[in-house]
Amino acid sequence: MKSEGDLGGAARALLDRDEVEGVLSGAFYTPTEGPRSRAKSRPARAGAASEPGAAPAPERPQHYKVICISMYTEDLERLDEMVSALKGRGMTKANRSALIRHALSQVDLDKIPKGI
Repeated sequence: MKSEGDLGGAARALLDRDEVEGVLSGAFYTPTEGPRSRAKSRPARAGAASEPGAAPAPERPQHYKVICISMYTEDLERLDEMVSALKGRGMTKANRSALIRHALSQVDLDKIPKGI
């Protein structure tokens, strides 16, 4: 078995140092224009002034929204089991979202028990 030093030599022979440094400095180590924040900025209101020289914000899809909901772990496990069963039946695009959308289309509000 080769020692760790031998493998390092093989990597050096395979990879060009200048090329690797160029890729890393351009992709990973380039400073950002300002401090990064986890909070997403809200889209500017119509007619609001934008920063000079700033690129226009990309348009967001209008036909759906990403949301966050709370579910009990048992319900998530059941949902995931149902998605797995559908995939096992050949429905390769089955996912949580699609199954929930289908369930919503089947709801009869007159049959919903009081106190849910």
